Amino acid sequence: MTAQGPLAADAARPGIAGARRVVVKVGSSSLTTLPGGLDTERLAALVDVLGSVRTAGREVVLVSSGAIAAGLAPLGLEGRPRDLATAQAAASVGQLRLVQTYADAFARHGITVGQVLLTADDLTRRGHYRNAHRTVERLLTLGALPIVNENDTVATEEIRFGDNDRLAALVAHVAQADALVLLSDVDGVYDGDPRTGPASLVDTVREPGDLAAVTLGSAGRNGVGTGGMATKVEAAFIAAHAGVPVVVTSTAQAAAALAGERVGTLFQPMGRRPSARQFWLRYASRPRGRLTLDDGAVEAVRERHASLLAAGITAVSGEFVADDPVELVGLDGTVVARGLVAYDAAELPRLLGHKTGDLPPEYRREVVHRDEMVLVRRRS
Repeated sequence: MTAQGPLAADAARPGIAGARRVVVKVGSSSLTTLPGGLDTERLAALVDVLGSVRTAGREVVLVSSGAIAAGLAPLGLEGRPRDLATAQAAASVGQLRLVQTYADAFARHGITVGQVLLTADDLTRRGHYRNAHRTVERLLTLGALPIVNENDTVATEEIRFGDNDRLAALVAHVAQADALVLLSDVDGVYDGDPRTGPASLVDTVREPGDLAAVTLGSAGRNGVGTGGMATKVEAAFIAAHAGVPVVVTSTAQAAAALAGERVGTLFQPMGRRPSARQFWLRYASRPRGRLTLDDGAVEAVRERHASLLAAGITAVSGEFVADDPVELVGLDGTVVARGLVAYDAAELPRLLGHKTGDLPPEYRREVVHRDEMVLVRRRS
């Protein structure tokens, strides 16, 4: 039975059913086919589900792939382009068709949509990150439903997200969402490949170790997507570590998933929701350089969460200016933390190894203050 309201009494997953604001991501494979382009019937079916969620009083942000795939058929292309220029051309044609189809479908539910196109650069730059938050928040306040996609028409290989699953995880934090639902043509995470032998659906993931023995696929089967289960799991962990529950399931089960029914794979929250600055530093910032720390500084940063001083730095690499994000690494190259540096790269070398009191007054501040730093988890 499908729940009819935001707080379904029979929901097996109340954290999903009770989510006031939810980000839903749908992949290309659920909306398009290689020979026929955009599948309007499947898109309309998804819109019907999301329209019902909105009618129930919940807010929805849709992260939708499909622009490049939707542009293949109109341009007479037989497969996903391998070169960037052709992919951008397909996205230019397909994005228009995709969003117009969404706008028409949501209009039948009395819902206005707004398009938000992002590149990775928009979220790796702190100012752009804040602007994205304001735009999404204002659209929701005005009663519109934001439709987010990577801006494939201008994104280069250097500034691409690589897949919209990771983008969805970042958007879930940007939008301050209460839940994230990742939809594709697979109904969840399996402990093996169900196409080649026995495999069981993983119902709930409480920590990364729960999937330690699971081999994840990385390629779309129909030739129109770029992601796979590995990218969905990575995105789910990003959101879950930021305190957002995630369901990974098929588009056909979207209504059941949003109602909190026990479908797909649930990733339970694995940490408290961080501040916007902390989240941006950990997951969205692009480090501009590296500071190598001696063992004492590593211990101070990692164990005591102390600020980084010049005396504990042994080497500097990269080109950066004050307030840029940098990685803090140990002598063995292991990344310990990420933070906003207080000095330009050109200034730091002459400060290394000196105690703060021995430096000129203008250089007696922390190189990276502890409030501008996030620790990077050690890999088990």
